Amino acid sequence: MSYEILCGNSVDLLKKISCAVDMTFLDPPFNQQKDYALHDDDMPEEKYWEMMKTVCQSIYNRTNKGGCIYFMQREKNTEFVLRVLRETNWEFQNLIIWKKRTSAVPVKGKYGKQYQIIVYATKGERAKTFHRLRIDPELPPSYKYQRENGVFVTDIWDDIRELTSGYFAGNEALRTADGERFHKQQTPLALLLRMILTSTNVGDTVLDPFAGTGTTSVVATQIQRNSIAIEIDPNNIKCIKNRLNNIREADLVHKYYQDYICTENLSDIWGDDFGSDLNVKRKQSNPMSLFNAVS
Repeated sequence: MSYEILCGNSVDLLKKISCAVDMTFLDPPFNQQKDYALHDDDMPEEKYWEMMKTVCQSIYNRTNKGGCIYFMQREKNTEFVLRVLRETNWEFQNLIIWKKRTSAVPVKGKYGKQYQIIVYATKGERAKTFHRLRIDPELPPSYKYQRENGVFVTDIWDDIRELTSGYFAGNEALRTADGERFHKQQTPLALLLRMILTSTNVGDTVLDPFAGTGTTSVVATQIQRNSIAIEIDPNNIKCIKNRLNNIREADLVHKYYQDYICTENLSDIWGDDFGSDLNVKRKQSNPMSLFNAVS
């Protein structure tokens, strides 16, 4: 499998991609005044959503018929995401609720916030690839008998934990030499794995226009998908290259194979090498050491 890492503004670089893609994970900055090195995260609302419309149109133009997009955003922006996708010709399929298994963020005068939305849409009326994954989560207290073959994944994802700050971020969270989080918005491997397994086949191409730390490519490479990562920050680019050239123990995805064992034809969906070291170098030393060069 191959991966491509492009450094620059996604609005510009998306127009230069020549190959067709099968799935896109779109997780842009949320325009909520975060401190990014090379991006203004406090744009006028109209300008921000016009940018998102341009991005979604470029992705649509470079997506194979029946390909898909997963657009992640804050819950308060749901109506804007749906509008942008509709105006760029995507067909709405699901509004996925990612309940992040973390404490709710308290809000004065409102209910606490505990989830993000992921809008799943396709190019055309139906997806060319959709594998109905089965999982076997903990049995609810009201259930009397154990399941025989798990349950299908629904549009509520409450079994994947956000990489929160501090101790609970665990080993998966990338850290600098002094132990600080390298990127506060790092997406969990398990989240990307579910999308890629569902919506692609071995040999397909996955795109991430706001790649951050490159989790999309890290997952795609291990399950034999091609990937294209676009990222504006050169420090993040170094991080992505390090992760792909030296797969850390914490980044290996084969540990999640058992979670989907009830899925029909799982070995075909996953790829033949799921139990090997996946033809990439594994970094067995302290995971912080990968990022000394960018700290």
